[in-house]
Amino acid sequence: MEKLQSMEQYEQVIKEDRTILMFSAGWCPDCVVIEPVLPELEQENSEYTFYYVDRDQFIDLCADLNVFGIPSFVAFHKGGEIGRYVNKERKTKEQIQEFIHSLPSS
Repeated sequence: MEKLQSMEQYEQVIKEDRTILMFSAGWCPDCVVIEPVLPELEQENSEYTFYYVDRDQFIDLCADLNVFGIPSFVAFHKGGEIGRYVNKERKTKEQIQEFIHSLPSS
């Protein structure tokens, strides 16, 4: 999963066909728990491009997007938000997969 480097990159990637931003932080125990399954989720959902967003590095973006709990996921398609799985609860691979499958197909 590529790590988001700048706000300029953010502006570019959300305009792509299908993008999912994962908001996380190295100190977050619930985030660390799902790290081992992220490569599987990426592989199983190859129609999406995934980006890791460090909550501490992009705190203003988190505020703009109302992402106050991590780990959280926000999906975009050609510049518009198409779905979000945002809360402060621990998430399982199955729950994340269910979120991805719930996203509109076009």
